[in-house]
Amino acid sequence: MSWNEDPIESSRLGEGEDAFDAEPVVVTPLPRRNNDVLYLGDTGRLPQDARRALCQLLIGPSIDQQRHAKLWPALLRNEAAIRTSLSDLFLELVLDRESGVAFTRQADTEDLDSPVLLRTSPLTFIDSVLLLYLRQQLGEADARGNRAVVADAEMAEALAVYEKNLSTDRAGFNRRVASAVQKMKDNHILTRLAGQEDRHEVSPALKLLFSAEDVSALSAVYRQLRETPAAEA
Repeated sequence: MSWNEDPIESSRLGEGEDAFDAEPVVVTPLPRRNNDVLYLGDTGRLPQDARRALCQLLIGPSIDQQRHAKLWPALLRNEAAIRTSLSDLFLELVLDRESGVAFTRQADTEDLDSPVLLRTSPLTFIDSVLLLYLRQQLGEADARGNRAVVADAEMAEALAVYEKNLSTDRAGFNRRVASAVQKMKDNHILTRLAGQEDRHEVSPALKLLFSAEDVSALSAVYRQLRETPAAEA
């Protein structure tokens, strides 16, 4: 597809001496690279791979260097342009090159009335406890230079100490635990290891969502809950 970049004189649009009284207005289309024109009527500026990276960021929850081997380098090559596109939507890019993960979050617009585009998923008590456990496992694995891998049985055991904090029977508690684990899988916080049904890798994105200070503060709260006698919970 080719584009005519010659100036267009508005006087061509009328005929006769009285068509326009003013001087002709010249409209010059902005230069485009033909390989960035992907479909009829396309006015986008990003190359195709960068558009796919932008779409993945908007779909969420993240771009992971391991899971998105093609999108990650496209994101890095076009980081400035993608940040600009996100800013137009009142969003900002959070990118950690060392961890190989990136995601979007609402920009801090202070008192500006801006729309909220990102989907939110409410967390239950068990969801929150599981996230904290996974974040702690990620920190410990990083300190050893390893990937953070957890098993279903390990997660269930870590959460079992909070059973008394919920008004439910054992079967009901187990269902809540299973639901929390599934939510982490659905949001790619947990990724099943190939050939291992019960073992999962923890996404490095958690390091960006929970700082070390957040982990410390939340740990203190949940430690107090664990130590509260069942009658007082």
